Amino acid sequence: MSEKSPTIQPEDRLFHLILALMSSSYGLTKDQILGSVRGYADSDRAETSDESLNRRFERDKDALRELGIPLEVSIPASEDVNNRFTTYRIPKGAYDLPEGVEFSPTDVALLNLSAALWREGTLSGESRVAQMKLASFGVSVSESLMASAPVISTRDPALQNIRNAIDEGRSIRFSYLKPGEAQATKRHVSPWALVSHEGRWHVYAYEPASALAKTFLLRRIVSSVTLTDEVAEPAPDGVTEEAVTALRDVHARQSASLMITPHSEAWSALASRSDSSVEGSEVIVHFTDLAIFADEITAYGSDVVVSHPPELRERVTANLAGLVGHHGG
Repeated sequence: MSEKSPTIQPEDRLFHLILALMSSSYGLTKDQILGSVRGYADSDRAETSDESLNRRFERDKDALRELGIPLEVSIPASEDVNNRFTTYRIPKGAYDLPEGVEFSPTDVALLNLSAALWREGTLSGESRVAQMKLASFGVSVSESLMASAPVISTRDPALQNIRNAIDEGRSIRFSYLKPGEAQATKRHVSPWALVSHEGRWHVYAYEPASALAKTFLLRRIVSSVTLTDEVAEPAPDGVTEEAVTALRDVHARQSASLMITPHSEAWSALASRSDSSVEGSEVIVHFTDLAIFADEITAYGSDVVVSHPPELRERVTANLAGLVGHHGG
């Protein structure tokens, strides 16, 4: 007996429909949509009739119009009664933001938070199959569009527990291992905001023991995150913007001078960053976390040599020495 397909939420299906219709230059027919878009194509055909799929598609078209999304319908002159050759598309230019619309730093932070949550589940197995089907119709789904597929990741239990604590206004406990330290320290904080910065999750929280607001990198939490029964310290207004600004300030303040082999993978990754600059024979690259940046540079081996700062050079040298010792043992 075949395995039953998982239930696809309507908002998930609608998003993938928008994605497909925006990615198509010439439009897709209903048969192509029903046979390739997530939420239609992966339905259990033994339990879902063609009539049900057609009704689902009609409801989704109405939903797009109610959302104000421009749905372009092209009916050829030779159209038959079954609408088999009618094509549908969303003109990307008509879906752009109106002129004059601007987002505040808080708005951008929230959008980045949502996109990062979705991005971790992008291109699941079902989505890859759908992408291949769309490609067969001449539809190329861009990576920038796919990077926003609304699939919430559950890979990091700390992320979910912290989110729950913020929603419920409760403090949390966890063990935190700082770079260079041999033992983790126990932390008790009031979580105020979750922020995604440089592709990594941080929690901005108030720590009563130090009476300071601090940023903790989730990847350095080495225990489970436990919600306490204690009410968290209330978050001040604009706390998300404050957290984002703090991380951006650190990033802008810290830079490294690197000698990078031209045309190498390291050059492509480091020199092409929007805030990197070339000064003579060296590339100036900004970073937020020295330990993480050192690990990144270490991965490029001899293609990157650190000129400055000395503490970054020392950490990369120690990393390389550790690798040599490990492989030589």
